[in-house]
Amino acid sequence: MNLYREAGSTAEKPFDVVVTPESAGWGYSGLRVLDLDGVQTVSTGDSETLVLPLSGGCTVAVAGESFTLRGRTGVFDAVTDFVYLPRDAEATITGRGRFALPSAKTGKRLPARYQPAEATPVELRGAGNCSRQVNNYCLPHTFEADRLLVCEVLTPGGNWSSYPPHKHDEAREGESVLEEIYYFEVSGGGMGYQRVYGSSDVLAEVRSGDVVLIPHGWHGPSMAAPGYDLYYLNVMAGPGPERAWLISDDPAHAWVRQTWESREVDPRLPFGSDR
Repeated sequence: MNLYREAGSTAEKPFDVVVTPESAGWGYSGLRVLDLDGVQTVSTGDSETLVLPLSGGCTVAVAGESFTLRGRTGVFDAVTDFVYLPRDAEATITGRGRFALPSAKTGKRLPARYQPAEATPVELRGAGNCSRQVNNYCLPHTFEADRLLVCEVLTPGGNWSSYPPHKHDEAREGESVLEEIYYFEVSGGGMGYQRVYGSSDVLAEVRSGDVVLIPHGWHGPSMAAPGYDLYYLNVMAGPGPERAWLISDDPAHAWVRQTWESREVDPRLPFGSDR
């Protein structure tokens, strides 16, 4: 299976990126990315879905309600607000910008809801050149969903994130089974690098609009080249009865976490000023 999907290679009008459980060869996680200047109707089918602005803003009309998303100018500029869409819904999105629609197959129908940017916890994780920012949009402790897990990670140029390498492909104590999508954007037209190893194998140069699929295996590091900040949106879902993001570090590299105790967080974090 090709786990690296170059920008444009999965496009299906009107979407620039289309990853479905079927095209990924797994059961739950999906992602569409929409460049919009006007009006677009989207169907959620059998998946709960977010409308999450990457840039720009919009209104979202669904199930007799209308939500206004202020959005943001770009992924490095601010945390965004978002809207949750239930399965079996049609939503009309009106606006201008670029919008991620992460999704997860579900048998449960929850109500449509709006989440303001101020309600999303921002975490500064790691230290030194392993410092990164995590915006925890749709996780068990931040937003109710049935299976969908969504966060985004921002890594200053020259830093490493998704590190130590970790996995979530076994149902056992301290670990859950989750399929994961990485969607990348890179500042200044630059590049980064993504590694996946073990039962999957990827070493890819990534640029804006690229996607890496992680069905299983150790993943990390995500490497931001010096001079270019790296962004990725993580979309996860899995078959477990509990909606949980539980990981296991690669034991060969887990010791790295201990080194953070004596180091400061990168002063370039957090990104953005209008949160």
